[in-house]
Amino acid sequence: MIDFLKYRVACAVYSVVLIATFAGTYIYKAHTRGGQAFTYSIDFTGGTQVRLKFDKPVSSNNLKEIVEKSGWQGAVIRDFSSQEVLVRVKEFSNDSKGLGQRIVQAIQAGMPDNNVELQESESVGAGVGATLRYKSMRAVIIGLIAMLLYIAIRFWSFAFAAGAVVALAHDAIVIVAVFLFLDKEISINLIGAILAVLGYSINDTIVIFARIRENFKKMPGKSTYEVVNTSINQTLRRTLLTSFATALTAGSMCLLGGEVLRDFSLALLIGIVFGTYSSIYIASPVMMLLYKEPKK
Repeated sequence: MIDFLKYRVACAVYSVVLIATFAGTYIYKAHTRGGQAFTYSIDFTGGTQVRLKFDKPVSSNNLKEIVEKSGWQGAVIRDFSSQEVLVRVKEFSNDSKGLGQRIVQAIQAGMPDNNVELQESESVGAGVGATLRYKSMRAVIIGLIAMLLYIAIRFWSFAFAAGAVVALAHDAIVIVAVFLFLDKEISINLIGAILAVLGYSINDTIVIFARIRENFKKMPGKSTYEVVNTSINQTLRRTLLTSFATALTAGSMCLLGGEVLRDFSLALLIGIVFGTYSSIYIASPVMMLLYKEPKK
């Protein structure tokens, strides 16, 4: 039998360092970027974005200079590859395709020897973007509160509920932290992935917690440490098989799904890995910390 709980302090230190690094990176980027640490997608900021494909490799700095000289100040350029680029401007237009064509014409005039093709264009109003950002944050918070209440009622124990919710919050923070470290966009797809990961992770945690509660009855006289460690080992095969199967699917989407699905599937993959980790090394130790053994 593997003594998982032997490493609980080291894992707690690792998680605290990871979250502290995230907080430090957030403060640094917010300071150097004028108060905005994250790179938000058009879903949250509003404006128009176009995805362009070039026949030859293009420099993002050169492209940004051409777009801003054409009248779109503050344009954001993101490289998908040396020949595929996303251009985001603050201007909003109901006819996003028409605005996209004007951007293409301006770039083509500045790069006459490099053919430009408009792949995709979309526009979102600033008010809609702000509303979506607020509702996305509210959805994650409501999800965490709902799961806290569910676990508390399901196991009739604050210790179990707190352990589960701390693990879920840990998973959500890790996903956002990785996107911050990699300077990837925070989009509505990422929020959907986080909510999906919360549902996946809580299921794994409930399986372990149900076995722990069952073993408390089957193993009278044993310490909480022994019961929890035994329960984790008994559910380990199920946990690993489920995580491996779902990670294969998410990994396939990340590698083969194209740019549209890449960030979504990456968030799922991160959530699956850390969701498995947190079920063992975050949820269970927190539960043990708060659990009061019944008096004999």
